[in-house]
Amino acid sequence: MSGARTSVRPAEGEAGKQTVTISFAGFNRAWAAWIGDRLERRGLRVVYQRWDSPAEIPLVDSLRDLTLAQGRILVLVSEWYFQLGPRTHEEWNRALREVVAPDPSRFAAVSVTTAPVPAATAVLAPADLTNVGPDEAERRLLDRLDLRADPLPDGRGDDRRGPRFPALMPEVWGGVPRRNTRFTGRERLLNDAYHKLQEAPPGAGVLTFHGMSGVGKTQLAAEYVYRFGSEYDVVWWVSAENRVRYRRLLAELAPRLGLSTGAEYGERLRAVRDSLRRGEPYARWLLVLDGADEPGQLWNMVPTGPGHVLITSRNPEWSEHNSMLLEVPVYDRDESVAFIRRRAPRLTEAEADQLAEALEDLPLLLDQTAGWLNDSDLSVQEYIQLLEGGIDQDVVKVSADFPLAFQTAWSILLNKLRETVPESVDLLRLCTFFAPGSVPVHLLRELPQEELPEQLAGLLNDPLLWNKAINQLRQYSVVRLESHETSLDESGSAGESVYLHRMVHQIVHKDMPDADRREFVDVVRRALAAADPRRPADPDFWPAYAEITPHLKHADVLRTTDANVQRLVLNCLRYMYVSGEFASGITLGRRALKAWKQLLGETHPRIWSLTHHYANLLRAVGDYAATETLDRATVEHLRQERGPQDLDHLRAASGLAADLRGLGRYAEALEVSHWILAAYDELFGDQDARTLQARNNVAVSLRLLGRYAEALEADRVTLEARRRLLRGRHHLTLYSELHYATDLRLLGRYTEAESIQTTNVREHRNVLGSDNPQTLLAEHNLAHCHYRMGDRDSARQLFTRVLERCERKLGETHPFSLQFATSMSCFAREHGDIDEARALSESVIARYETLLPEGHPYICGIHSDHALILSKVGERAQAHDLAERALRDMTAAVGERHPWTLGCAVNASALRNLTGDHESAADLSRDTATRAIEVLGRTHPLTLSARTAYADDLRALRDRQQAEKVEQETLTDLEETLGRQHVHTISARSRVRPYWDFEPQVI
Repeated sequence: MSGARTSVRPAEGEAGKQTVTISFAGFNRAWAAWIGDRLERRGLRVVYQRWDSPAEIPLVDSLRDLTLAQGRILVLVSEWYFQLGPRTHEEWNRALREVVAPDPSRFAAVSVTTAPVPAATAVLAPADLTNVGPDEAERRLLDRLDLRADPLPDGRGDDRRGPRFPALMPEVWGGVPRRNTRFTGRERLLNDAYHKLQEAPPGAGVLTFHGMSGVGKTQLAAEYVYRFGSEYDVVWWVSAENRVRYRRLLAELAPRLGLSTGAEYGERLRAVRDSLRRGEPYARWLLVLDGADEPGQLWNMVPTGPGHVLITSRNPEWSEHNSMLLEVPVYDRDESVAFIRRRAPRLTEAEADQLAEALEDLPLLLDQTAGWLNDSDLSVQEYIQLLEGGIDQDVVKVSADFPLAFQTAWSILLNKLRETVPESVDLLRLCTFFAPGSVPVHLLRELPQEELPEQLAGLLNDPLLWNKAINQLRQYSVVRLESHETSLDESGSAGESVYLHRMVHQIVHKDMPDADRREFVDVVRRALAAADPRRPADPDFWPAYAEITPHLKHADVLRTTDANVQRLVLNCLRYMYVSGEFASGITLGRRALKAWKQLLGETHPRIWSLTHHYANLLRAVGDYAATETLDRATVEHLRQERGPQDLDHLRAASGLAADLRGLGRYAEALEVSHWILAAYDELFGDQDARTLQARNNVAVSLRLLGRYAEALEADRVTLEARRRLLRGRHHLTLYSELHYATDLRLLGRYTEAESIQTTNVREHRNVLGSDNPQTLLAEHNLAHCHYRMGDRDSARQLFTRVLERCERKLGETHPFSLQFATSMSCFAREHGDIDEARALSESVIARYETLLPEGHPYICGIHSDHALILSKVGERAQAHDLAERALRDMTAAVGERHPWTLGCAVNASALRNLTGDHESAADLSRDTATRAIEVLGRTHPLTLSARTAYADDLRALRDRQQAEKVEQETLTDLEETLGRQHVHTISARSRVRPYWDFEPQVI
């Protein structure tokens, strides 16, 4: 419904039907929609007319214009109807007596409010629809219109889905702010938004309200929810200031949708997005992303499906991410005047106009100023003089977005707060040392009283004073209480959060005495440190860290020597690492390293812990050169200063070994890892957690060196010990189990590997969630197990899903994304789209060549994969050259006996055969098979591939007798090892030339 007079599309023959024109205030649109639907079901023709009463038109004239409407006029009586303009009750009483009283039969009315209305409304004889259910409300409506409440005619019953009864909430409702009962205007924007979303095709119903700070985007979105919410089954409001908070709050929708998931929010998030996409169990859903100013962080997390997404943002770049845009400007002047007069009834229309001009029609400023001005003896003229004179002539603009009057107006308001409840100013200043948006003030109240400065002890420990301060700030719209399920009631009890607008945050933070600044920031730092669960690797405590981390920057936690605060920083870095929030962690780690070196000195003990966490994060995204520089400097310094068995030295050396693995220097890494293991074993014994981690790292190096049987034994010992010490569902135990299953698969023990990995994936999802990087690794290994067992459909689904989720969470250049893309490319080459395979492969090559040093084994391996793709598309010469280059470079990188070199040789021999160089191909495949038998054993899958390739090359040389002998021996070993019906056996029996897929490993 728009502001213009509109009607529903009449059915054929409808012109003769009885017509009812519903006159309603925009605020009550949901009632109008429900009433109109009830009447249409009974065969009436309904015309909707949103009531507007411009101040410049006499009310009597507007009311007379209403009588020009068709049929009977049904007025929806509410305080909103009579406040538009705004109009006084006296004006309405006169107009109702003059226009309605002489012809009452033209009018009927229903009341949808319990608030006071003009006395002369009695002439409308409204039927009361409040505090009754839908059936009784419909009966009263029909009775007021003199319509019979007979059963509905066939075809007009409850099978037709219509608007929900407005007094009933949608079935799922959460996080929505309380309705602003002072909301004014914005009718065009609301109706434009409604029509844009309703007319959008399925999957494209995304709309962004964008505009500068303080313009009222959040209030507009909230009014949209209340005005149109009855048309949805699910309404869910999410604060989206940052990706971590958005993910957590959206995940909380899972149990409300009745989805069966684990407790971890990553798993819940996946289930929620899938449910919304499918529209099951609810297709009519509305999701609101409030304060989503960073589309680059959030766009790939916005659900699609049959429902609608409404975004509020200062950033118009949402248009680049498939969102429609509606710019929210400042108020029109008539809206400003109407709002001010409702907020400050003592002001005249002329005074409201002057005030609106002085405050540049900015809704936030109008709200805050008019609220206290109504309670003040100050005249509008005196206030405007204060604004023009400037209380603080030295004020500078906080932001290009902020009107200059805003700072001066805020100085006035702060003075008012100091005079009435000075503690409210202290609370407001405390809040500015948290991030703008949602402020977890409950953390402040959980501090021990003896740790609080005298100025704040009373505020934070006296519930009455706390409530008084909160209510004072709410009264003047400085903050609002959040109604999210994680907060409690309005009493100021522990657990609550308040919402602090970005503009308010910046101006209050700037306008603060230095003494208060030092004292208040210290309190907030200690509050954050006290909230530290001190268990960053435990997924049960990740929601607590997700609440804390957005506030670290604003609390300036890096500029204090408080040991508890510095421990909080280290724990947050660890949390960011294990939960996969690598980009945020790297930013924090880089800033912390710079600040702490200045604060503590280059060689302070805590610098080594910080360097360890920072290097872990850099290594996680593949920046191995940077981490090697960091770790090597640390190792050399600590070895010289403290000796080789110092714990910080051993930890740094362990990081250095990982860096060497990342750089492809596997033998060096193994040497370092061996002496670290020996040192820990000597210091703590073979069952200590540090010793077990060192043994795990030895196994990683062995696996990268192709020594799979040795890696399996090391992982077995570690896994059994971790099961005893940490239990089976600890994330480190699960990691060891993943490694063990990987070793089994690389050894060709596919059945065992698949059995263990299936269970391991299920436990990963339950404990860490589906989008955790470690879970993605587990699923990737399971995809390989399915593939090697011949279950291509399951493998395809897992390969695809894992790659999509990894790129979405970690980015396309993350080492895991490259690993998964390599596997997907190989699979697509054989069982999918060759063009997709080539595009993926070329992309991975480009990213590896940027990320890794020249001659790195991963570059060699992906070149070998790519050569097979080129041969598939007919580029045989290029394929042959690339395969030969890959073999030469891999041999130089890891030696001729490494399984990766043997695999490159299998592929190179195939390309030699394909290009007609049969003798050279046979020589290579014979040598490869011989070395493979020596290194891996005669029945390892790679050995069997090399033997099969050798038989093929012998046939090409027309040595059929020898070819037959080699082929039969190989088939016998295949059948005994993998079974007669295994895909590898069937391929060999069918004389399909084998190939080798390079698979990057974790480091």
